Amino acid sequence: QVQLVESGGGLVQAGGSLRLSCAASGSIFSTNVMGWYRQAPGKQRELVASITRGGDTNYADSVKGRFTISRDNAKTTVYLQMNSLKPEDTAVYYCNANLATVGSYTWNTYWGQGTQVTVSS
Repeated sequence: QVQLVESGGGLVQAGGSLRLSCAASGSIFSTNVMGWYRQAPGKQRELVASITRGGDTNYADSVKGRFTISRDNAKTTVYLQMNSLKPEDTAVYYCNANLATVGSYTWNTYWGQGTQVTVSS
């Protein structure tokens, strides 16, 4: 069994910062792409940022220059540093990981339970 556990969400004023963390645990053989998605009320889930095992990153246009994704391969943990937060960043943020488990050795995608980020104006 694989679990992705997120932490770091909360309430912050516009212009503030938050740092999200997501730790993957279980019988993990290897991780590939890890990332963060978000879903605001009444909207579809969207990609915020992703990072490959080699460190290549991809960001949604709306967060470029404000958010930074990073990862610790040894700890199978991915982070999202969010600066200059805006009210429109308010959403539930979900961790996502493409990884292979011991015994299976096939790539599958896993999701965290989500963490709420609320930015007040």
